[in-house]
Amino acid sequence: MKRQDFIKQSFLLTAGSLFAVNGFSRGLSVPGEKVTIMYTNDTHARIDPFPSNAVEHAGLGGVSKRAALIKRIREDSPYNLLLDAGDVFHGTPWFNVFGGEKDFRLMSKMGYDAMCLGNHEFDNGLDGFAEVAPAAKFPILCANYRVQNTPMGPFVRQFIVRERAGLRVGIFGLGIRLRGLVKPELYGDIRYANPVAWANRLVEHLREVHRCHYIICLSHLGYRYEDDRIDDRKLASQLNGIDLIIGGHTHTFLDQPESIARPDGDVTLVTQAGHSGIRLGRIDLSLNGYGDIENVIAHQYTIGSA
Repeated sequence: MKRQDFIKQSFLLTAGSLFAVNGFSRGLSVPGEKVTIMYTNDTHARIDPFPSNAVEHAGLGGVSKRAALIKRIREDSPYNLLLDAGDVFHGTPWFNVFGGEKDFRLMSKMGYDAMCLGNHEFDNGLDGFAEVAPAAKFPILCANYRVQNTPMGPFVRQFIVRERAGLRVGIFGLGIRLRGLVKPELYGDIRYANPVAWANRLVEHLREVHRCHYIICLSHLGYRYEDDRIDDRKLASQLNGIDLIIGGHTHTFLDQPESIARPDGDVTLVTQAGHSGIRLGRIDLSLNGYGDIENVIAHQYTIGSA
């Protein structure tokens, strides 16, 4: 996509006090730089583009075009993160034959920094996941699933910390309730815990112990429900300290992130990029020489569009 095309899809959020750093210096090594966050969700084994005769999304998506776009963005913005909000598995014969191994291998080649667990990561059971997980050369995150002493245990972490241009970014994952969604025999001894409680715990830990300046939640809870199920919007409105929620599960196409007011009067951005690798999301954090985030610019690219 040409630069003038994706700028038409962008929007600007003036950050000001919305992204305060809790009173400690970032110590930026590269003042005045930007940090770029790229993201996908619910790619569902869509390695090839949709066929040209597809009823919907004809010709869109495809790993090859996504990889080429990611490469171009990295050339423009060397301080970057590439993240996924879950459901890499399920949806095409690529998964039926290879069980997610090809997806993980290709994501590793594209340089993903992390993903969170989606419910479809359980489609081949815990042993099926463990068989292909070594192909993922990046962390797989989920804070609210108890995975210890299961085949999934060696491959799942609660959080990671990454530093880009001196900005310390804490990233953690949250998974959806599995009961009623996934067959019990597929998730075995995995136990689900309250995502709000775990998010609150992780935010405090990342801020106070790891001295993170920016907190990202990779969520597979879903964007919005009309009932009392926890979703990304409810999570954002109930907690302080999360700067960005990159969501999945509901396959929601959001042309721009939504700003959700939280109890402390600040805001959390909530975003999602549809499904099947049709879109790649991008958020640029512009940093001034004092280590503050001056503004946030968001884009949504449609992969394979003219």
